[in-house]
Order: sequence, then structure tokens, then C-alpha cells
Amino acid sequence: MEIPFIDLYSQYCSIKEEIDNAIADVIKNSSYIGGKYLKLFEEQFANYLGTRHCIGVANGTDALTITLKMLGMGEGDEVITAANSFIASSEAITHAGARVVFADNNPEYYTIDPGEIEKRITPKTRAIIPVHLHGHPADMDRIMEIADKHNIYIIEDSAQAHGAEYHGIKVGNFGIAATFSFYPGKNLGAYGDGGVIVTNNDELSKKVRMYANHGRVAKYNHEFEGVNSRLDGLQAAILSVKLKHLDEWIYGRRRVAHWYSERLKNIEEVILPKEQSNVKHVYHLYVIRTKNRDKLREYLAQNGIATGIHYPIALPNLNAYSYLGHSPLDFPVASKYQDELLSLPIYPEILDEQVDYICDKIIKFFR
Repeated sequence: MEIPFIDLYSQYCSIKEEIDNAIADVIKNSSYIGGKYLKLFEEQFANYLGTRHCIGVANGTDALTITLKMLGMGEGDEVITAANSFIASSEAITHAGARVVFADNNPEYYTIDPGEIEKRITPKTRAIIPVHLHGHPADMDRIMEIADKHNIYIIEDSAQAHGAEYHGIKVGNFGIAATFSFYPGKNLGAYGDGGVIVTNNDELSKKVRMYANHGRVAKYNHEFEGVNSRLDGLQAAILSVKLKHLDEWIYGRRRVAHWYSERLKNIEEVILPKEQSNVKHVYHLYVIRTKNRDKLREYLAQNGIATGIHYPIALPNLNAYSYLGHSPLDFPVASKYQDELLSLPIYPEILDEQVDYICDKIIKFFR
């Protein structure tokens, strides 16, 4: 049996008529940049999250960078983010002109550890970027307490957490702003790159929308220099279709995650993902932990099962950040887990027999 890590074509087939009609409609109206399809999706996604504003941009990395710049981050400022994440979380800080400061992750839930954040606060700290990693919300109560105490911004990196909830509130509502990616493999993915910035702050909304569109207030009328970072009409129309199915897909992901956890719970050598009682994990990734990670991954590949590693090198250990002078000992959790975490296939369309096959092979490997 061959099982891909993700099967985007199966998802397309399940909503083919809706997607094809949406694409044809955009082409018929030639509404490729800006226009009604973008406006509609921005309104729909803001309503889904419960935020006041939603601004479409080219990708999730731009969303972070633009937000930081429009909040005034720059030379001499420090921004704290997770040691265990994709590099977009940290490179956006550098692109904005600030200095990236890493904090280790929580050993149980893998999201940024608030205690480690507090240790790294200095007079130069201007913001925290908590990452809702794997689809599990970060500990926002404690992070907000820290931010309030030190009068610093929170920008939620929600690229992996569309629809995730913390105390019954969807992520994206806890900071001055939040950013989302619509990379094709996300729980809500486009058919290309895309992203949004969401905020309840009217002034910030105006600034990021202008900056992402060359700093203009009207055609050929520019208040300042900006960039060209836009979510196009085709992607917006596709995302509008997909958004209607997102909650159903989240339910499917949670069902698969529960199945994995039930089948694999008795394997002593495997640590399964945990979910805090006050959150709704949306399982963008189902990540197990084992000291036999590489051998298990090779065995699963030999049996037709594709897996992923998120992430094989913790951010502070990358060559890109060697200038910071860190040692792996500075981030013991992230540095240890980079050799132990393994992501199993998870998507709403995965078949019951495929999940059973994966579990059977994992059980057999350890027995």
C-alpha cells in the first residue's frame, strides 16, 4: 500500500465542481488583482475568525514582515519567537530590521514556552511572535500576561492553526494582529501561495493594507513607499470555496488524530501528541516523538508510507543564525526534539484502512 504524506488531489476531487466554477467565474470576469473575489474572501475569513479586519497578502511570510514593519519594528528592536518553527517565523523579524530572539518550546505541547519568553525580555523587546505549532494553540493566557506586564506587542503566527481555538475563541484574536498562510498543504490551502493579516485595530489595518499595495490610497496616489504583496482573485475565490468546508475538514483531522492515538497508545517507545484541555487542536500535523525516529521513518518508507520531519534543525541551530552565537545547549528541548519528532500522514480524505495500515506497521516495528 502506498500512502502519501498529504493528498491534495483527493481534496480537490471532493469539491471539484465548486472549485472549477469558482475559477471559471474569476476568468469570466477578469478579476485577477483586487476586486470582488478578494473582498468577499477577506470578509468571509474575518467573519469566520471573529476579527474586524482581514487583509490579503502574497504569503504568510510577507504577512509577518508587513505587520512587524507597520508596528514600527526596526533597528535596535528585539522580537521573541519560537526556537521550534519554520524559518518564516524568524526571518520576518530580520526582514523588518529587528533582531530575532529565540525561546525554547514547551516539552509537552511543543509550542513556545512562556517561562522561556520571560527570561529573554530586555528593554529592547518590542514584540512576541508565538507560533500555534502543528495546529495546537500556544499558551496565550501566560503570553498575554507577559506582554501586558512589559507593554509589548503580540503577533500570532497562525500559519498552521486555521480554526484552532483557545478557551473557545479562535486563534487570531489574542494579539494586536495575527497572520495566516494559505500554502497549499495548510488546513485551509490555496492552489499557490497566499496569506492574510487579521487585526481588530483600525489604524494597523489601514497601514498594512496600504503598505502591501505600494503604499497607495488610490490609483497613482501613494502616501509612502510600500511593497507589492497581494492575494490574487483566483486564490481568493478558491479559498472562499474551501472555507465553507474547513470545519468539516478539521473534524476529519481530529477523528484521524484520535484514531492514531488510540491505536498507538500502548507503545512505550512512542510519545503521542497531547492536547491541553482548554484548546481545540486542529492537527495540521500529527507529530509523534521517538528516539528511533530515523529508523522508523526508513521502515515506514520501505512499506510505502510517506512521513515528514518538522523540523530537522531547530532554528537557533541553523547556519542562518550562527551570528547569534548559540549552542544547542541554549535550547535543550528544541535541540533534543529535532532528532525525535516524526509527522505521520494526516488529512481528512485518508481512508480508515490506510490509518490502520500505518498503525499496524508502527506497532510491528517496535515489537
